[in-house]
Amino acid sequence: MSTDLAPAYSPFFGCMGAASAIVFASFGAAYGTAKSGTGIAAMAVMKPDLIMKSIIPVVMAGILAIYGLVVAALISQGLDEAPDYDLFDGFCDFAAGLSVGFCGLAAGFAIGVVGDAGVRGTAQQPKLFVGMVLILIFGEVLGLYGLIIALILNTAH
Repeated sequence: MSTDLAPAYSPFFGCMGAASAIVFASFGAAYGTAKSGTGIAAMAVMKPDLIMKSIIPVVMAGILAIYGLVVAALISQGLDEAPDYDLFDGFCDFAAGLSVGFCGLAAGFAIGVVGDAGVRGTAQQPKLFVGMVLILIFGEVLGLYGLIIALILNTAH
């Protein structure tokens, strides 16, 4: 039975939030992995001994997908049928999914671009490694901000 505050379509927004969280965060992780992976492959031709040191951007990009997975699982655990899951719950979960998803997508773009240029530059000038890692951390923290907001939104109801 649905009401004005809890119509039958209320859980749809929660489902879309869960889907948005994992899909957009995974897109960001995939882009970051692919973009920095091409840089690693190009760098490995010149200096194969630096491959393991240059894997940091790929790991950081993979963490973004974990953020989306955590939020999608939290949203999924809170889903219920319409009378017990109102529009406020649905909108909060939808916003949480979009928050972590889009932040993960943006962070993945940043990590991919920085990772690609960073590992290529580090192969030519090893002193660039610390700077690359610092910039990667600033890119990763964008995804972390989205996770924090998503967790706040998820616990708001």
